[in-house]
Amino acid sequence: MSMSWKQHGNGKTVEADAIVLPEERLSWPKTIGFGAQHVVAMFGATFLVPLITGFPPTATLFFSGVGTLLFLLLTGNRLPSYLGSSFAFIAPILAATAGGDIARASFGILAIGVLMAIVGLIVQKFGTGWINALMPPVVMGAIVALIGFNLAPVVKDNWNATENSGWVALITIVAVLLITVAFRGLIGRLSIVLGMVVGYIAAILMGEIDFSGVAEAAWIGLPDFHLPANPFADPSLWGLLPMFLPVVLVLVAENVGHVKSVGLMINRDLDPLTGRALLADGLSTMLAGFGGGSGTTTYGENIGVMAATRVYSTAAYWVAGIIAILLGFSPKVGAVIFSVPSGVLAGVTVALYGLIGLIGVKIWIDHKVDFTKPINQFTAAIALVVGIADFGLIIGTESNPIVFNGIALGTLAAILVYHLMAWISKLRGPSNTATLLSE
Repeated sequence: MSMSWKQHGNGKTVEADAIVLPEERLSWPKTIGFGAQHVVAMFGATFLVPLITGFPPTATLFFSGVGTLLFLLLTGNRLPSYLGSSFAFIAPILAATAGGDIARASFGILAIGVLMAIVGLIVQKFGTGWINALMPPVVMGAIVALIGFNLAPVVKDNWNATENSGWVALITIVAVLLITVAFRGLIGRLSIVLGMVVGYIAAILMGEIDFSGVAEAAWIGLPDFHLPANPFADPSLWGLLPMFLPVVLVLVAENVGHVKSVGLMINRDLDPLTGRALLADGLSTMLAGFGGGSGTTTYGENIGVMAATRVYSTAAYWVAGIIAILLGFSPKVGAVIFSVPSGVLAGVTVALYGLIGLIGVKIWIDHKVDFTKPINQFTAAIALVVGIADFGLIIGTESNPIVFNGIALGTLAAILVYHLMAWISKLRGPSNTATLLSE
């Protein structure tokens, strides 16, 4: 891997029909500016996860920066990407921390990182065909959709948290919508974080924010690291894994989509890097789980910035990763993030959780899933209801329970319903298969 970049053109500008490739860079002042732009693009989503889950913001920012640099190293500086907090972890984290112990959730994140790394090695060796066979688009779309929609009750709780939180939430979501339609370019892409600023100001005017924690926090200090809980000292931790396992499927889909999207934009076949990308995200999530950060994933927000600027230089991502690490050493930044009130969170997440769900719907649309086919109808319908209703199942002993929440059960339902129907139809012959799959 080369740590040097060829200078693009005169190093100052990008011609209208030209792009800055991963191995190129503009002048260093310009590159630093583009790196800072990537930080702004990722920040609104990355700090939302610790804000919603109670994880330390400083550790989350630190590990997102470290994960980004690790990703660039493992992909040989050929695949530009920022690794920020993954929203797919929110639901299992909230379930795991219901008792207030975030170390339990960190164990789940660490375990998912290990599994992701293993998936990356398998993909590096055998390709992605086996993933498509296990989870065809109707199954993958249903799983991603139910992870978002499963979180709907959390929005309601935040919306009704205080006397004024509903009004703050309404102001926040209206601001997000207006900024989205009124502005183009980077401002439009930052509608969520800018809408939060508007809601935050409204919350200040309504007396909803306590600034004592911000005043007391130091400007410079170590990130708020913590270790995961020990599953050998507390065997009940193994029972958390079914809630976290579906997240792997989302991370795989996001990483594969990222590789293909960037490849299309720079007109290169980057598919051979898919295994490395999955391995890198897995190792990044392992580090985060071990040190108190949230699990990571490749960020679509930063793909949007690249598409708008036509600058795909990995040098800009090195700058972004370093800036994120430095932000992690400011407790003051973490205190400001934690001061955001529940009303602002409700206003943002009423759309955000729905958008996570719609990513699953987009998978169906992009792959032209035919919902006139019974196998697709039943796979999606059963999985969504199980996930949204948040069905639960507890098996095992009282001291070591294995808990299946709506996301885990909905995931199992999607996979089992699809493959069971397909298997039975094949046993009954080609004519029955045609009927089941096409009517």
